[in-house]
Amino acid sequence: MALRCFPIWVCPQTTHLSPLVGLDAKRRRFCVSWECSSSASQNAVTAIEGEVPYGRELENPSDAVSLSQETESVTFHRDLSMLPKPLTANSLYSSAGDDSKVRISFQGIPGAYSETAALKAYPNCETVPCEQFETAFQAVELWLVDKAVLPIENSVGGSIHRNYDLLLRHRLHIVQEVHMPVNHCLLGVPGVKKEDIKCVLSHPQALDQCVNSLNNLGIQRISAKDTATAAQTVSSSGKRDVGAIASVRAANIYGLDILAENIQDNANNVTRFLILAREPMIPRTDRPYKTSIVFSLEEGPGVLFKALAVFALRSINLSKIESRPQRRRPLRVVDGSNNGSAKYFDYLFYIDFEASMAETRAQHALGHLQEFASFIRILGCYPMDLVR
Repeated sequence: MALRCFPIWVCPQTTHLSPLVGLDAKRRRFCVSWECSSSASQNAVTAIEGEVPYGRELENPSDAVSLSQETESVTFHRDLSMLPKPLTANSLYSSAGDDSKVRISFQGIPGAYSETAALKAYPNCETVPCEQFETAFQAVELWLVDKAVLPIENSVGGSIHRNYDLLLRHRLHIVQEVHMPVNHCLLGVPGVKKEDIKCVLSHPQALDQCVNSLNNLGIQRISAKDTATAAQTVSSSGKRDVGAIASVRAANIYGLDILAENIQDNANNVTRFLILAREPMIPRTDRPYKTSIVFSLEEGPGVLFKALAVFALRSINLSKIESRPQRRRPLRVVDGSNNGSAKYFDYLFYIDFEASMAETRAQHALGHLQEFASFIRILGCYPMDLVR
């Protein structure tokens, strides 16, 4: 009887699964598929010691001697534990122990609130400061870092419109959200009291959120680039009558005393941050998920109502809606009026809805929305942050 050697398929370590998300225009339904991609692939037929390669048989004892010499150089170790392990669903998600390998870019300098948000999401990550928000995006795109953190809205100050525009301009994906309560602190050089502070430096939004507290202390307000830069400036100047409004982390980094905590006028002050990555998350249904999309609509009576109704009809809650003018086509002229032409502003609509794209109702909702929308893009599907 002939002995045969069976092929062993080896999966390279670079193989990974990435979701492909798209809309099937013909069928009007949402499709989710997965693609296995790798930088190289190979298959090999390897003889195990004592076996005969496929297609050859032992006809006489002399063949066994020559065959032994031939297969001596291609013997294979029998320890199967060395073979690559198959991927599981949990392999696609980073565990808490992988935080130390994650590099996250943020706008500002060490001590910024964005850095604190990154450390809340990944306690052991390495943070990389950037001068501008756009630089933080580019750092991810150029593979200098793994992720970026971006403030998107504040419960008092509202939406950060510039960052909504960056979400559309770049091709990164939202993979996580972080809700962080704001704790504005009055900081000063060591040894001073809050009564000694005559003027204070901070970001304009932070100053606006502490107007009443600063007025009660009779402190003059001076705008700075951001809160952490204000703390750094006060620390380097050493002036005893100049303070800063910044975070507890900024006070620790720049050696300042915390003269007062939670001086914001609204106690329920929360900032929402987004974590962005090159690859999207694979949607799941094992926990509450949120999906962010952006779309544009053709002009017509009740079109926006119809677009929003596709979610209400399927009991999908909308947690956020934001409109931004289209820069490429800011104004649209519509003919057909007896008095001339009517002009409309063209808008993009950003929506967050509480459903996972793994759910059938969400897929049907986007398929229905495509009937009214001239453009749709999914910015990300990610777990909701339920802990504050």
